[in-house]
This record gives sequence, C-alpha cells and structure tokens, in this order.
Amino acid sequence: MRFDLTDLRLFLNVQETGSITAGAKRSHMTLASASERIRGMEDTLGVPLLLREHRGVEPTPAGRTLAHHARVVLAQMDRMRGELDHYGLGLKGHVRVLCNTTALSEYLPSVLGEFLKDHPRVSVDLEERLSHEIADALRAGTCDIGVLADSADLHGLQTRTFRHDPLTLIVPRGHALAERAAITLAEVADEAFVGLVEGSALQEHIAHHARRIGKVLSYRVRLRSFDAVCRMVGQGVGIGIVPRVAALRYGRAAGVQRVALADDWAVRDLVLCVRSALPAYAAELVAYALRGAPATGEPVSPVFSDGPVQTRNPKRPRQG
Repeated sequence: MRFDLTDLRLFLNVQETGSITAGAKRSHMTLASASERIRGMEDTLGVPLLLREHRGVEPTPAGRTLAHHARVVLAQMDRMRGELDHYGLGLKGHVRVLCNTTALSEYLPSVLGEFLKDHPRVSVDLEERLSHEIADALRAGTCDIGVLADSADLHGLQTRTFRHDPLTLIVPRGHALAERAAITLAEVADEAFVGLVEGSALQEHIAHHARRIGKVLSYRVRLRSFDAVCRMVGQGVGIGIVPRVAALRYGRAAGVQRVALADDWAVRDLVLCVRSALPAYAAELVAYALRGAPATGEPVSPVFSDGPVQTRNPKRPRQG
C-alpha cells in the first residue's frame, strides 16, 4: 500500500468538504486528477472509501478509518516541519484557526498582525464558526486552534482563558431602557433589534437563547460590523446585543448606552483551545494570543506545544 502525502491531504479535503470537486479545488488539482487518485487508493485497498451520491460524497467505514490515520500522519509532518524550521528558512508552516464572531472582529486581528509580521514563513487560515462547531472541529482534528465561548462543550480539549467577553444590551441615549441597571433577554425580546448579518456566530448564539424562552427576535436591519450596529442603534433604529468590548470601543461616538444583560449565558469568557500537541510554530501563535489573557493562575498545559517554543521579536511581556 503506497499512499503519498498528496493522496492523504486530498482525501481529507474531499471528506471535509463533502465533494470531490470541492476537495480537488482545495487541493489545487483538477477534478479528473483528484478522481483518478481516489480511485487508485480504492483499487489499492480493494474497498470503497467514499459513497458517491447526487449531492456529494460520504466516507465509508474504511474511509473514516483512513481519514483518522491521514490526520495523524499529516499532523506529525506539520510538527516535523515546524521544529525543523528553527534550523533554516526553507520550510513553511500553516495554522488553521477557527473562532467566534467577537474573537474575529475584536481580538485576533491585532494578535495575528503581530505574529505574522514576526513569522514571515507562517500563514494562518482564519474562519468564523459557531462555538459548538469549533469544539467539534477540534475534536475531529480539522483545525489546530479554536477561540470560542466557554459555554460550548469543551470535553477532551486543552483550554486556556483568552479574554473576558460578556455581552451587553445597547440602546439609544435617552431610551426608556437606559435607566435600567440590568435586564434579561425575555424582557426586551419583543423590541425591534439591530444585529449582524445572518449566519454570524454571535447572532446564532443570541437566536438560540431567544428560542429557549419561546421568542423569535425581530430585526429591522442586519449589518456586517459591530461599529455599524452601534451607529444604527445610536440613530434610534432599534436596540442591539453586542460584546461589551465593542460597546466600549464604538458606543460613545455612536451615541448608545449600555445596559447589563442579567442572563447567565451573557456572562462568558472566550477560551483558546487545542486538542493535542501543536507544531512549534502553532504553539508560538498560542503564546502570542495569550499575552493579553486575563491573569487566572491557570497553568500552561505542555500539550500546547510538541517542541521548543521560540517566540521571536517579542514586543511586550506575556501576561497570564
């Protein structure tokens, strides 16, 4: 049985995308070449690896077994490249990070900007997902690092507190609700809302908790950024729910007031998670991300790194 790394990576891409066409595109090869490689793998093993259906493909039991071992092999190769990168400039690292809405818009841009400037041979694939999807992806081994709300099921993951991230209600200045010290979602669920575009992880999170109390929130307008949400609320279009850090950043200029949300689900932390040991360059990204973390006294788990971490050109001391 002879499978090369290209075969293994192609098969994982097909399995993750649910399509040979999409897997071929992600692998930067033609559909014909990808189909031929997968057929060759099946011929070599003597069993089908994929169930080909009208809407895509599903892995067979043999395919799921192959995907598991392919992830192990490719992860080990990434660790090797990361460690050898410390001895020369000929190798390059790639880190896949999944994160929720707040991490993507408020925290990770500055972390990644600093990290990528200091590590010119490392690239980062950053994607927004719902927190429970991120946890599942980490457990499945389809990403390296996740930044998600601590309300998700974190079983089997190594975690560190990344940032405190409570949600807050924002209302226009002078609004009747502005006099309240705290309020629950149930009390405002019938108000007109301003929110983020459909599909954003935060809006799905809020909608989930609205459904739990038997409510469907009504949105007058959906926008692409917290800044735009705050400005629209400030103009009296409706009320909104945003991370407190966003309300502090944009609220004064937008003309909004904050009202604390009393619901337990609104008081949350963002956590940085990994499933197992990381290549050295990915562990360095973790170190950069945790510099601004709150001081919780949590020990740094050794599985965050599978090799010596050498943080290059640090700009400020690490905290927490």
